[in-house]
Amino acid sequence: MKKTILKISAILMLLLANLILGQNPIVPAGMYIADPEAHVWKDGKLYLYGSRDESDDHWCSYSHHVLSTSDMKKWTVTENAFASKGPNDQVPYHDELLFAPDCAYKDGTYYLYYCSPGKTKTEGVATSSSPNGPFVNGKKIKGAYQIDPAVLVDDDGQGYYYWGQGKPKVAKLKPNMIEIDSTTTVEPLDAKGNIAFHEGSSIRKIGKLYYFVFADDSRRDKPTCLGYAIGKSPMGPFEYKGVLIDNFDCDPASWNNHGSIQNFNNHWYVFYHRSTNNSQKFRKACIEPIYINKDGSINEVEMTSQGAGKPLDAKAITESEWACQLSGNVRITPLPSTDMKSEGLSAIQNGDYVAYKYLDFKKGINGFEIKATTATPLTIEIRQDSKEGNIIGTCVIEPNANYQIATTTIKNSLKGKHSLYLTFKNDNSTTNNIDWFRFY
Repeated sequence: MKKTILKISAILMLLLANLILGQNPIVPAGMYIADPEAHVWKDGKLYLYGSRDESDDHWCSYSHHVLSTSDMKKWTVTENAFASKGPNDQVPYHDELLFAPDCAYKDGTYYLYYCSPGKTKTEGVATSSSPNGPFVNGKKIKGAYQIDPAVLVDDDGQGYYYWGQGKPKVAKLKPNMIEIDSTTTVEPLDAKGNIAFHEGSSIRKIGKLYYFVFADDSRRDKPTCLGYAIGKSPMGPFEYKGVLIDNFDCDPASWNNHGSIQNFNNHWYVFYHRSTNNSQKFRKACIEPIYINKDGSINEVEMTSQGAGKPLDAKAITESEWACQLSGNVRITPLPSTDMKSEGLSAIQNGDYVAYKYLDFKKGINGFEIKATTATPLTIEIRQDSKEGNIIGTCVIEPNANYQIATTTIKNSLKGKHSLYLTFKNDNSTTNNIDWFRFY
């Protein structure tokens, strides 16, 4: 009987490891999926294709996972749907890393467009009868020798292939969907867009307009923004319109962004990534709702913790790694010495703060508790609405080598939807970790 219970527990843990609940980021602890390309296929589910970070020594990895959802709340991970090395190696001509992919569907076949560093080895395509893969028989795409492919199959069945760094390119795909017609290659962005474009092409058709989304470095010397441009033809010209989202404050080392837009159940969303671990790598996919105005423009949106869902319940546990803004040295990292794989806040120094957007502060908020460990006393100022907002509580975490639950009373808490800011005071010791917190 005991062996049966242990076996059932192991199965449940395995299932939970491949099931993710909805909030930002949408990938679980220990999994890093970046460059999210979202598509809704004929089964009505939303599928997300992206690169997978696994080391601080290099970008990305040698395999791709696929995320899928029916409700934007629970996500399923299909691991190793395609690989260039190791199990399910489907790239016979090299063993290079796999950068950002895209996926397209035509006539019963799903086409995974992949890319790798290495001049003439860079871009290719594999196929599957399922949106989850496995994708097989990787073949080179001749004539496209940079990175970050994107594909649009227009209403008439004609396919278009987008790629490039520095300046984007587009060409028509031949009917077999695995070759481009190099004679049709053009640069589709206007002059202003070319200045903003860094890499990371993505393409969607909305009504009669074509939306070109890309990694945008117009605000600073690194592409932390997703920018977009609009055109009346899939070949352009696309007129640059501005920024969709900026992930600059997600992590001390945040460097790039890459993503897409997609309609799901009559709502539009922007899919992007945020850095963690004080690294340019270890990026995690996130989602925010967007609204398309009558003139076709899209207002810039902010990063949130709630993502595509409702504000987080203040009385439920909020995982500390759901912070959508980090200031100072504080970072999101794997946590040591917890009873299961988890991530949280660490390396906190005096004056650092983090923000959570948004929480629903329901009636009867009287207290606050937090699970943490610290080598020296750590004081947390709890504020609503801004980093200078009204302090509704102050929690002191005493030194302890093991995790402890610290509590404090809450006064004058505003009800309803509010952002939460936690400001830290200590002696600049960085030996500290915060796992989660909640109000009660």
